[in-house]
Parts: sequence; C-alpha cells; structure tokens
Amino acid sequence: MAAATVLILVAALVGLLFAAFLVYQLSRIVISESGSNEHQHLMGDMGINPQSWKTMMTCYNAIREGANAFLFAEYMLCALFILAFGILILVLTARTSAGWDFAIGGLSAVSFAIGGLTSLSSGFIGMTVATYANARTTSMAVLPGPAGWTGSFNTAFRAGGVMGFALCSLALLILFILINLYSLKYEVHNGEQVKHLVECLAGYGLGGSSMALFGRVGGGIYTKAADVGADLAGKVVENIPEDDPRNPATIADNVGDNVGDVAGMGADLFGSFAEASCAALVISAESAPLYEDFSALMFPLSVSACGILVCLVCSFIATDLMPVREEADVEKVLKVQLFSTSLLMSVAVLLIAIYTLPSTFSFHSYARREAGVLVPIECHWWGAYVCVLLGLWSGCFIGFITEYFTSHSYTPVREVAQSCETGAATNIIYGLALGMKSAILPIVFIAVTVFLSFKLAGMYGVSLAALGMLGTLATCLSIDVYGPVCDNAGGIAEMSEFPPEVREKTDALDAAGNTTAAIGKGFAIGSAALVSLALFGGFVARVGTHVEPNEQITINVLRPITFAFLFLGAMLPYWFTALCMKSVGTAAMAMVKEVKRQFDTIPGLLEGAPGHGAPDHASCIKISTDASLKEMILPGLLVMLAPILTGTFFGVEGVCGLLVGSLTSGVQLAISQANTGGAWDNAKKYVEKGCVMVEGVVQPKGSAVHKAAVVGDTVGDPLKDTSGPALNILMKLMAIISLVFADYFVSINCGKGVFNIESTLGLSC
Repeated sequence: MAAATVLILVAALVGLLFAAFLVYQLSRIVISESGSNEHQHLMGDMGINPQSWKTMMTCYNAIREGANAFLFAEYMLCALFILAFGILILVLTARTSAGWDFAIGGLSAVSFAIGGLTSLSSGFIGMTVATYANARTTSMAVLPGPAGWTGSFNTAFRAGGVMGFALCSLALLILFILINLYSLKYEVHNGEQVKHLVECLAGYGLGGSSMALFGRVGGGIYTKAADVGADLAGKVVENIPEDDPRNPATIADNVGDNVGDVAGMGADLFGSFAEASCAALVISAESAPLYEDFSALMFPLSVSACGILVCLVCSFIATDLMPVREEADVEKVLKVQLFSTSLLMSVAVLLIAIYTLPSTFSFHSYARREAGVLVPIECHWWGAYVCVLLGLWSGCFIGFITEYFTSHSYTPVREVAQSCETGAATNIIYGLALGMKSAILPIVFIAVTVFLSFKLAGMYGVSLAALGMLGTLATCLSIDVYGPVCDNAGGIAEMSEFPPEVREKTDALDAAGNTTAAIGKGFAIGSAALVSLALFGGFVARVGTHVEPNEQITINVLRPITFAFLFLGAMLPYWFTALCMKSVGTAAMAMVKEVKRQFDTIPGLLEGAPGHGAPDHASCIKISTDASLKEMILPGLLVMLAPILTGTFFGVEGVCGLLVGSLTSGVQLAISQANTGGAWDNAKKYVEKGCVMVEGVVQPKGSAVHKAAVVGDTVGDPLKDTSGPALNILMKLMAIISLVFADYFVSINCGKGVFNIESTLGLSC
C-alpha cells in the first residue's frame, strides 16, 4: 500500500472521529426549560427570571425548525437540479473530438452527482451542529466570571470544529474513493488513460461548486432579507433593540445566520477544496514522473490530509492551552490559532514533499521553444513545496489584513464609526473607501503568489498554492462557523431577556465573530481566486491535448474574440451582484411591510403590554424562504450558462477571455464588498459599546450617531453576506464548467464554435 494511501485514509477517518468527539462534548451541555443544575444557584444571585429559560428553549426550537424547513425546500430543488444537469453532463461530455464516449460522460455525471450530494451533506452537518450549539453557548454565557467566557467560547468554537473536520474529511475520503474506483476503468500509470480518469473526476468539483452557488446565493438572500428587514422595521422605524422579542422577524434573522453563513460557507469551501484538487490532478496527468508513482500523483490530496491532522493537533490551543477568560482574550486566541496552524503546516508539508514527490518533473504545457523544438521546463520537489507555502502564508496574511480592516480594535473601523457623527452619508462614504482600500494588499499577495508559483512549477504550482491556502481549512471553518453561533447566542439571550451582562458577553463574542467571519470571507475569496486560475490552467491543459505533439497552446489576449469576451467576463460580476442586491432589497421590503402589519394588527405587541399576542414568526420565515428560492434561480442561470453558451457558439478563445475577465474583476469586487460590509457591522457595534464620543458626550444606542451606524450596517449586510461571498462561486463555477466541457467545446468546429470564429490555436478534431 502506497504511503499516500495510508496518510489520506488515516487523516480522513481520524478527522471524522474527531468531529464525532466534538459533538459528544457539545452534547454534555444540558439545556432545559429550567436551566441546568449549574445554573440553579444563580437564579437569585443574577436576577434571572425562570421564564427566560423557557423562552430560550422556545427560540432554540424555532430556529432549528426554521433552518431545517428552509434547507429541506432548498435541497429538494438542488436534487432536481443534480438530476437535470447530470443528464446534460452525461450527454455533452460524452461528445469528444474522437466521437461519442459514454464511459467518460457517465463517470463525469456520477462524479458530479456525488460532489453535489457531498456538498449538501457537509452544509447540513454544519447547520445542524450550529443550531444545536447556539442555545448551549447562551447557557454557558450565563455563568459568571472566567467560567462564562471559557464555556461560551469553547462551545461555539467546537461547533465550528465539527463543521470543519467533518467537511474536510468527507471531501477528502470520497474523492480518494472515487479515484480508486475509476482506476478500475482507467489505468492510473498509463499516460493516455490517466487523463481520462482525472477528466471524469472534474465533475466532483463541479457538483460541489454548483451546490455552493445555491447555498451562497439562496442562503445569502434568505439571511439578509430577514436581517435587513428586522433592522429596518425594528431599530430604524420603531426604535426597539436588535433581537427584541417583540420583533416578528428576529427568528427569521437568526435562522438566516445558519443557512447563509454556515451551510453556505461550508458548501463554498467544499467546492474550493474539490476544485483545487481536481485542477491539480488534471495538470498532474501531463507529467510522467507524477502519474507513474501513485504517491506523487496523490501529493495534492496528501497536502489536504496533512492539513486535517495539523488542524486537529492545534485545535486544543484555543480550547485548552490558551482558554478565553476575558473579552480581550477572544481575538488574540483566534489569531494565535490561525498562525500556529500555518506554522506547523509549513513543517509537515516539507516532509510529505520530500518523501512523495520525484526530485524533478515537467509538464508539456510548461515549456519553452529552443531551435524550433518545445523543451519542457524542469520543476523540482522543493519548488512544489514552496508553492504550497506561498498559498498557505498568503491566506494567513490575507486573513490578518482582513481583520485589520474589519475589526473595531483597529483605526479603520473606528474612523468609520466616528464618521457617523455627521450622519449616514459620511458613514457610507468612509465605508466604501475602506472596502476599496482593503483590496490592495490581498491582491498584491495573490499576484505575487501566482507569479512565483507559475515560475516554479507552471499551472501545477498555482493549483498547489490554492491547496496550500486551503491547507488550514478545518481551522478556518472552525473560526468562521464560530461567528454565526455567537450571533445566534446573542439573539437568543436578548429574546429570552437574560440580564444585560449575559448579552454584553455574547455581544463581545459576536463582535469577534464578525471579524472572524470577515477573515473567513477574505480567506474564501483569496482561495477562490487561486482555485479559479488553477482551473483555468486545467482547462488550457485539457484543450492543449488537441494540438500537435511539437506545438503548445498559447492564448493571445489581443485576439479580437478573446479581448471582446474579456470585457464581457469583467462585466458578469457586476450583473451578478445587481441581481443579488435587488433580490435582497425586494425581500427586505416585503419583510418590513409584514412586521409593520403585525405591529399594527396585534394589540399590545409593539408596546410590550402584558399578555399581548405573540408575534407571527412563521410568516416572516416564509417571506425569506420563498424569496430566496425564487430569486436564486436567475443568478444561477447566469453563472452556469455563460461559459457553456460562449464555448458552444464562440469557441475556446471566447471562453478564455470570459474566464480571465470574470476572475480579475470578480476577486477585487468580492474583497471590497465583503470588507465594506464587515467594517460597517463592527462600526455599529463599536458605537453600541459606548466608545464613540461627540464633544465629550458618549453616543448611546438610539442616538443619531447610532442610527447612522445602523444605516451603514444595513446597507452592508447584502454586500458582505450575499453578493460578496457569492462572487467566489461565480469565479470558480465558470472555470470548472469550462474544464468539464472542454472536449465538448473542441468537438464543435475544432474549438471555433457554431459560428466558426477564426482561431489561431490550431486545435485538431
């Protein structure tokens, strides 16, 4: 048995067992309508109303039921899509330049279906554990002193860990099983057959990314329709606190945190892992020294396996070695966690590179011409290792840069908060400027990573850099899911009317959670850019198999067809963003009207009169559910049909322009939107902490400064949680679709499309 096989299987199984262990730890926290035994003696000391525990359980059950109802409706649509699009893949990928090959089409369709189902399963696991842990985090936050800080932080962080380790382990294990099953049909060590094998595997990444599109767009529209509607109807119009139990939209808002930020983010990063792995394998099939040694071919998967084990070891830093005991510890612990994981990963990958990679290897697509003959450029094992390091540390630095621009611990967000002194307009101006400025350094890091990785190992190096950035995925998901769990915990604490000190604790955890969510989004966007470029490299490599042996495919950006579609590709992220933003606005308007209707028609609800009628949460949940399921269709069709129609009618060169344009435009727009929204959110929380003063007077909740901050936060909600993160999917999904359908594009007039556009690629069909 190859060493890579042992490493991959052990890491995947250990990761799944560790996720199960974390679930067991969460289950030991008992919640009930009377509180746990540990809480009984606090009832009198802290002035806790026994009714608060009953309300907490009511909110807990309502959030779980609402999240499950939405996912069931969404997953029914996803299942129909998997069936319909799977048939399309079966037919179109079976059409090759050599004729019809339904073995390739069938296996590609199977990979697509399995990738989609794995993505849905990962999202469901994450959302289930997040809704399981939210009230438990609230319960632990009730404990006084350091015990409350440690207990509530550890509960939320372990819930994130379940998602992180379960997703990474499932994704790795199922991809490895598919490789071994497909090797029964296609010989791994045969140069021609291994290309067919990895071509079929690309469907796995396509399935994952397709479901991520629905998770990100549908979940994002749901959560922000509820959030914006609840904020406008409550804080802005009626001047009642966030998550006030009188507000009918609060349950829908808390449900949205789970379906968008947990299930959506999980599906997004599952897609990144699957696509980066598939891109690396497609390019590996060009190099005999790699595919002739199974351990060398599996190096990309070995990097991911190593990441699971490293993240597992380091996970105890935040919960046991450096436990959170006060507010100041939260952000520090999370940063130490991310940094230490990256540091240990750097050492572990070195050992894997030494023992699994050949000393030198080369690729047909990465060559130079000498005396009229193509000579492959020699790559070294240490170059591959450096590529992984570049991605790993670029991701880490992008995370820290994102934190600087979105945390109220630093100057940029404090400036945005202070700008609210002169109203919402200056707040909007400052926030937009911050978002644009925040894109500079991440783009520089991505550009340097791409340049050096390509110099060291061609497009294989870029795909390894993408996997390096995803190497600490289990930790990054743990940190990211921590945020929505804390947000839910704070909402439950306020709706249950626990003492103010409990809400202060959950607010502090939530503020750190907003920053970690922004870090997660920055990490996801950076990895999406590298993954998209790696997939583009895989597409070019796949198309390159159709040129003469002594020829190399070269994409000329100055070709009229390529240049024209570069502009069209750069436009797509803006079209996509417009569709998402309009959808949130439409649904939020409906939500505001519904909340106003209930305040007007339910006697005593707005005033909080004793014995008033209960708010109708179900109608608000229905508005968000219906809007998200309806409105996610058009953005999804835009992303999926654009490359297919371009390749079918305008050929391979048009697709190349489309992909490059959408990538370069999308990554910068995504970073700017995500960080602008994150900064506005934490600027509002900075005001609510009483940290903004005007002429020596503290500006409290309800003040003009606070209302201006709320407007900025509300505008930023769809930017940071709907359109911004969903642009990751646009970049990746268009690229993986192009890779999967590459042979189909070439089969139409030798890659010139139905319109038979003149081409200089010299493809044979």
